[in-house]
Amino acid sequence: MRALPQRRWFQELGRGLVSTALFLVAWYLVASVANSRLAPGPVQVWREAVDLWLDGTLLHNLWITVARVTASFVLAMLVGVALGIILAKFRSVDWLLGPWLTVGLNLPALVLIVLTFVWMGLNEAATIIAVAANKIPTVAVIVRAGARSVDPALMDVARAFDLPRLRTFRRIYAPQLYPYLLAAARTGLALVWKIVLVAELIGRSDGIGFEIAVRFQQFDIAGILAFSFAFILVVAVLEVGVFQMLDVRMRRWR
Repeated sequence: MRALPQRRWFQELGRGLVSTALFLVAWYLVASVANSRLAPGPVQVWREAVDLWLDGTLLHNLWITVARVTASFVLAMLVGVALGIILAKFRSVDWLLGPWLTVGLNLPALVLIVLTFVWMGLNEAATIIAVAANKIPTVAVIVRAGARSVDPALMDVARAFDLPRLRTFRRIYAPQLYPYLLAAARTGLALVWKIVLVAELIGRSDGIGFEIAVRFQQFDIAGILAFSFAFILVVAVLEVGVFQMLDVRMRRWR
């Protein structure tokens, strides 16, 4: 039975590789037909990426953006998970903060980024806080739904056997939240890295977003795609190597 989720993981990986190969072939054919500087092919983008890697520009900016994404993601998850559990446990708090969660879910990320930069200045702290603040409402809503779905009968059993609170949380409460935590983390990563690029484009002097803005002004499509695909590759590795493996482990526990 344990081999089944692992096999499914390899099937998903194989499907992703086949899909990527088909995409590259289609991209090459379209670029060959277009034969335009504004539509570079995969070979041209690859050469541009190699040149940027060799001169250190790609690695330097990629590392900076990954660091910002990591810090924003961790902050958003910590605050969002804690807030979601509190909202599920205390109805009065949920009644009071619920409307503000709705506002946060619908507030454009650009508005919050601009306001944070105006209030805090163009610095790293403002960037991380602005990005995390955009994601916290989504995490809180997902975790709140998960906390509300926790089986009360299992919690009653824990109380009947007088289990310590920490052990109850770790062995009974948290496992029931795993699917929701994984969903919040996946959507969080997908949203955070996009918002980080916007923040870098607006108010930072380094990072992938800043480099994309520079290449945009130069109409350098190959450079834009080189930076974009480099970061997409990092996100794809995280999805396959972290989130899908966590999904396999979670299915094994179930």
